[in-house]
Amino acid sequence: METVEYILDDNHVATVYLNRPPYNPLNTQLYQEMASLFEELEKNPLVRAIIITGKGDRAFAAGADINEMMNLNGAEMLEMSRVSRAAYDKVEAIKKPVIAAVNGLALGGGCELALACDFRICSSNTKFGLPEINLGIIPGGGGTQRLPRLVGQSKAKELLFFGEMIDSERAVEVGLVNKSVELEDLLSEATRWAEKLAEKPSIAMQMLKKSINQGASVDLQSGLDLEAACFGNAFASEDRKEGMQSFVDKRKPQFTGR
Repeated sequence: METVEYILDDNHVATVYLNRPPYNPLNTQLYQEMASLFEELEKNPLVRAIIITGKGDRAFAAGADINEMMNLNGAEMLEMSRVSRAAYDKVEAIKKPVIAAVNGLALGGGCELALACDFRICSSNTKFGLPEINLGIIPGGGGTQRLPRLVGQSKAKELLFFGEMIDSERAVEVGLVNKSVELEDLLSEATRWAEKLAEKPSIAMQMLKKSINQGASVDLQSGLDLEAACFGNAFASEDRKEGMQSFVDKRKPQFTGR
């Protein structure tokens, strides 16, 4: 792959880099390679948690590649939108926890990619924005749907309608990100979170993520039924037995992912 790459460490954390520095613009090739990579990470049992970040210190991803977009006709743009959505959906739906380590600019599609992750940790120099309205378009990679679910409809409309950038402090305030740190501490903090997540029992983690993500789009009773089914699957695992036995034995559990 040319536009994305990853490193897997000894603690079962895969760090994925968007590799089009300095601004890591998102194009069709990157979307396709990202979707393919996340299929690979899903199948790899050694991967238990994932970090996504951008190469360099200027941008996580400064948006879609305008040089590619501006020459597309309507049908071609819809196809690019389909490809981008497939990539974001892969990131959101993977059974393993995903952290966006947002360094620098996260605009348009870059912000939408961060929204598809489970957690967002940003550097203090980060700027978030969904400026599509200023280009005569609207977000097409999930921004109008994921952002309101994360920060509420009123705050989402403020960001989407005005199309202005916000800094890391404001992003924390509105609930767009979980935490802001200095740039030099960003990857180490994201890795600390990811390593803690990688230690958790993987089947229970899968069921927890499924229950939350899928339950958010259904009525309460259907969500409770989904939770019950996921609870049953987690309870049937060997890791559940190990977790409860280690609690009784007052020792650290040794989870195996089964």
